[in-house]
Amino acid sequence: MAGRCRGEPYSTEVSSEDERYIVIDGRRWRATDPAIPEEVAAELRKALMAARRDVGTLKRSGQDPAPARARVQLAKVALGERGTPWWEQSPDERRARWEEGLRALEPER
Repeated sequence: MAGRCRGEPYSTEVSSEDERYIVIDGRRWRATDPAIPEEVAAELRKALMAARRDVGTLKRSGQDPAPARARVQLAKVALGERGTPWWEQSPDERRARWEEGLRALEPER
C-alpha cells in the first residue's frame, strides 16, 4: 500500500452494516461506540489527540513517551476502540467504560 502524502485526505469507508468497523486506507479499525453521547465523545477525542501530540513531543525530545501512550490507551478504551468490544457489553458496562475514562483523563481535559 502506498503512503499518504502530508495533507492528503484519508480514504474512509464503513466496512460493515452494523458499523462495528471502519476502513481507512484499506486498514480495518474498530469504530467508536455509537452509544457515547456526542459531547462525551468529543471530550474523549480531545484528550486522545492531546495524548497523541504528547507522544510525539516526548519522543522528539528523547524522553520516555510511556505516560502519554498510557493516556492514549485510556482514551481509546473509553471510546470503545480497544479493550472488550462495545457490542459485547451491556448498556451499563458501556456507560461505566466511558465514564471511567472521563474520570481517568480528567486532568487532560
